[in-house]
Amino acid sequence: MLYLTGAMAYAQGAGREWETLNQEVIKLYQAGKYDRAIVVAKKALEVAEKRVGTEHPNVAKSLTNLAYLYNAQGQYAQAEPLFRRALAIQEKALGPDHPDVATSLNNLAGLYQAQGQYAQAEPLFRRALAIREKALGSDHPDVATSLNNLAGLHQAQGQYAQAEPLYKRALDIREKALGSYHLDVVAILNNLAEIYKAQGQYAQAEPLYKRAMGIQQNVLGLDHPDMATTLNNLAEIYREQGRYDLAEPFLKHSLGILERFLGADHPDVATSLNNLAIIYKAQGQYAQAEPLFKRALAIQENVLGPDHPDVAQSLNNLAALYQAQGQYAQAEPLFKRALTIREKALGSDHPDVATNLNNLALLYEAQGQYAQAEPLFKRALAIREKALGPNHPDVATSLNNLAGLYQAQGQYAQAEPLFRRALAIREKALGSNHPDVATSLNNLAGLYQAQGQYAEAEPLFRRALDIREKALGPNHPDVATSLNNLAGLYQTQGQYAQAEPLFRRALVIREKSLGPNHPDVAAGLNNLAGLYQAQGQYAQAESLHKRTLAIREKVLGPDHPDVATSLNNLAIIYKAQGQYAQAEPFFRRVLAIREKSLGPNHPDVATALRNLAQLYRATKRIAEAEQLEERAAKIKAGDK
Repeated sequence: MLYLTGAMAYAQGAGREWETLNQEVIKLYQAGKYDRAIVVAKKALEVAEKRVGTEHPNVAKSLTNLAYLYNAQGQYAQAEPLFRRALAIQEKALGPDHPDVATSLNNLAGLYQAQGQYAQAEPLFRRALAIREKALGSDHPDVATSLNNLAGLHQAQGQYAQAEPLYKRALDIREKALGSYHLDVVAILNNLAEIYKAQGQYAQAEPLYKRAMGIQQNVLGLDHPDMATTLNNLAEIYREQGRYDLAEPFLKHSLGILERFLGADHPDVATSLNNLAIIYKAQGQYAQAEPLFKRALAIQENVLGPDHPDVAQSLNNLAALYQAQGQYAQAEPLFKRALTIREKALGSDHPDVATNLNNLALLYEAQGQYAQAEPLFKRALAIREKALGPNHPDVATSLNNLAGLYQAQGQYAQAEPLFRRALAIREKALGSNHPDVATSLNNLAGLYQAQGQYAEAEPLFRRALDIREKALGPNHPDVATSLNNLAGLYQTQGQYAQAEPLFRRALVIREKSLGPNHPDVAAGLNNLAGLYQAQGQYAQAESLHKRTLAIREKVLGPDHPDVATSLNNLAIIYKAQGQYAQAEPFFRRVLAIREKSLGPNHPDVATALRNLAQLYRATKRIAEAEQLEERAAKIKAGDK
């Protein structure tokens, strides 16, 4: 998101030394060398105060430059008094309605917005807009900048209907004043595309991104650093649609541009590395993703300092990668450090803090640590409702998370109203055909299915499938998820003939879009195997379960919980056929993996104990069975 809140000040009038220092500050800022730039900016401020006094407009410009540098490092507490002092100087020296006052108002408002203090930011953005319209006329490019800023504030709060007309007016002003191929038009095109993307309106967003890229290519050439932003934006829209083959080359091109022009250790390079790694992670290419996430983190820690909010984002990315691989012990300290950074830098009530609370809670939920997860989900929900309002899409996400936690514990009555409220929020905020609405429909349908309410579940699963096919295309991985859900519903009801073609279509989609060795392909194979197993077709099921196991061991490692699931499925097949000798080592390995990855008191460990105990009973090893059953009962009792 581009926030056009002013620029590093090139001012004159305080002497040649001051001008030279300012030029150096700007070069260091553009190179991402913020620590060195701060030293020089402080010197420039000292020179200005000595030459022209503490109340001169040029001092305000030096204050602004220094504040910008602190802002870039996430040091908001240091930036705010500098922006405020600059504003006070300009109001006193130039009058309250001067265009430079509007710039200072924008700067201060942008600082508040970065901290999630939207109520403080809005009146400042609006006052800046009013000043510019009065002083410069309603069609001045700086008015477009103010409109863009105000639109961005609405966008950050999920108020897309308010943001869109402001972006459109800003775009119209810039096109009329500067021409349709001016670089300042690019920023508005990108921002307008962003709100369409956020609403799942990819068909509207893509041509805007492409037009922005065309302008930049025409004016700047293919390899200009500004091209990298638009390439990233376009790649992101392809990623959201599951078009990874289109996204990856754009991200690689963007990364190459930034490394050549900004150097290998620039913060923008770190952002590009993160984006590329996310694409690899989405495709299950964890080995390719990890070094990119780690390099991005190292760059940010080195350049921005260990406590910058961007460092928290990279920590989250790396932690999520470990979580996806079942490496929960590696993920937890990273999520916790990210949370600490954001609370310190942004305050305990910032929306980004809520994101981190959700991440940590999801990690606990994955390990069956429901008691630890619930207060985090609840705190995240409270933060989002307070900061963003009760009808923001992120509030819906928190409601879904909390509802999912209740469902996992069989607390269906608590889950349903939360799922329903999340669905209502998304339909209102995003429109009835947004992919996130499909997610909510799936969640609610899954809740009904868990309660045996199959007639209520089916139309919701079908509507979710229809939305995803229309919004994302028939070959998107999320379409495969919907097909699997619907097939699973049919299987639960013994409607095997209806289920099989859906499972097969889902598998084909995933193999095509994600590659043959993706964990989601393994899940699809597992689903199809389960269908055969339910019908007693053990030979077909065994073959698919073995392929599933091979993929999971290769991609996730031998100790991942999903590997245990595959081993368990194979063991059940062997046991069902009386092949107890083949089943036992599999059941034993399942138990060992789950104890290691999930902890000794996880519900899945209890399940593994019971499965092994049943095998022992079938082979007349009653004493051993009773020991395992006793331990499983203790786990279950402790989980209540």
